[in-house]
Amino acid sequence: MKMKTTTGHFAYMLLCADGTVYSGYSTDPNRRAAIHNSGRGAKYTRSRLPVELVFTECFPTKGEALKREAALKKLSHLEKLALISSGSVL
Repeated sequence: MKMKTTTGHFAYMLLCADGTVYSGYSTDPNRRAAIHNSGRGAKYTRSRLPVELVFTECFPTKGEALKREAALKKLSHLEKLALISSGSVL
């Protein structure tokens, strides 16, 4: 699923082929997802390809986006899936 992005700082989540969810930060989540899918992304995603960009949130500052990324990483798997299904996608 390709999502429209605007300028800003984003916390994002990827759904991996094995059903796990990866959280990250980027200024361009679509480009970052393509990097993950090319095998040049995070070590975690390399063995779980392909990945799909399923969630983004935009923030005005890098610090806010990084704080949100950290909070996303602390959620349980079920909490991440609920957030994804809630439609909180930009």
